[in-house]
Amino acid sequence: MQRKAYVPGIAALLAALLAGCTGGSGSNGTAADPKPGDLSVNTPAAQPGKYRTLPEACAAVSHDSLDSLLPGIKQITDQDRRDTAYEGQATLTYDTDRRVGCGWKVESTDATDHLSVDFERVVSYDNAVSDDSRAEDIYATEETAANLPEASASATPSDTGSATATPSATPSASASTSASSTSSASASISAGPSETPADLQPRKLSGLGDEAFLNDKLNSGSSTAQQRTVTVVFRTSNVIVRIEYAEQPTASTGTPDSKEMQDKARNLAQKLVDRFNG
Repeated sequence: MQRKAYVPGIAALLAALLAGCTGGSGSNGTAADPKPGDLSVNTPAAQPGKYRTLPEACAAVSHDSLDSLLPGIKQITDQDRRDTAYEGQATLTYDTDRRVGCGWKVESTDATDHLSVDFERVVSYDNAVSDDSRAEDIYATEETAANLPEASASATPSDTGSATATPSATPSASASTSASSTSSASASISAGPSETPADLQPRKLSGLGDEAFLNDKLNSGSSTAQQRTVTVVFRTSNVIVRIEYAEQPTASTGTPDSKEMQDKARNLAQKLVDRFNG
């Protein structure tokens, strides 16, 4: 009698277990959805950068640009020495797919000029971070390290509104305004050579790659002559380009012209941007 009661009990237990397993698969027999936040399911990898290769650095700067930046090249009478000066000196790097550079140094009767260019192709090894995003981070770090001065604001909206609201100023107010303007102009004209105009201050640049900045430093060299170093750094997609242009006059009292050097460095930077976009 006990054996007959035991067998039906086992059968009931097995039936319950089978019913539980069937219910766990869902009423339509489909598998359960993945857990929310599971990154391994349908997560696209970050996009690779636009550029997969870098230009040959020493050939990236044309002879015309070198003639402008390094005027001493034209003063070299020996053709072999001149050709060597044009070639430059490649920067030693351990992965030319990721970073290349080149440098030139030429003496002239008036000054010694240095030029270097550096190309870095940024690659992110994090599937969640794109090459461009990683390049943005590296560029931002360099811009912050440059410690650029804050751009000075022009006339505020309140100043503009005030000037518009009172078109018929009194004679005394007009005289005061005129005197103030004349005084400011005189102060600007008599400003010493050590004072850098606002448009030549280290600053961010627009219209050059995706983002860019310029730095300008005047330092005393090994002699009493002052050396000016202009740096332009820009990013285009996942490539960061750095240009450093320095000049030290032969005469101890000479000071390199800031505007001329900045114009030359920016002109080269624009040509390199065009080279990447071409």
